[in-house]
Amino acid sequence: MHPLFLTWYRVKGKGLYAISPGTISEIMDLPSTGQFIKQKITQAKKRESFCFLIRDKKNNKLVGLIYVLRIDWKIPKAELGYYIDKSYEGKGITTKAVAKVIRHCFSELKMNKLFLRTAKSNKGSQRVALKNGFKREGTLRKDFRMGNGKLIDIYYYGLVRE
Repeated sequence: MHPLFLTWYRVKGKGLYAISPGTISEIMDLPSTGQFIKQKITQAKKRESFCFLIRDKKNNKLVGLIYVLRIDWKIPKAELGYYIDKSYEGKGITTKAVAKVIRHCFSELKMNKLFLRTAKSNKGSQRVALKNGFKREGTLRKDFRMGNGKLIDIYYYGLVRE
């Protein structure tokens, strides 16, 4: 696995694999990481999805990602997904980065609605959503498959452009 993503892989003992097995399978070494980056650039050019980096301002280290995915241009709406290195959790970094992506989605991409889904146990992600004005719209039962194969319930949050 590329060292850039190693700390994410070890998040809370379960690793990023537990919540995003697809991403981890695409970045196991330097060549596959390069392909992953090329794929994200192509998807952005086609307006299929967008990937934003979260960097530490002190050392320019990559510490997280924010995805804009599952875009439906007919509405238009999209899902936000985000990860941050465990050592950067709880510092408000994700909240601020998500706020910038929200502004970009509403002002530049002209999205009408953004949504995100969190595991019921992911209190940090729920705080990020609420601090950015998202409202919990419901619970989706057995709607997400973890890396270990287990289906879990998730909370669905929505934010509508005002």
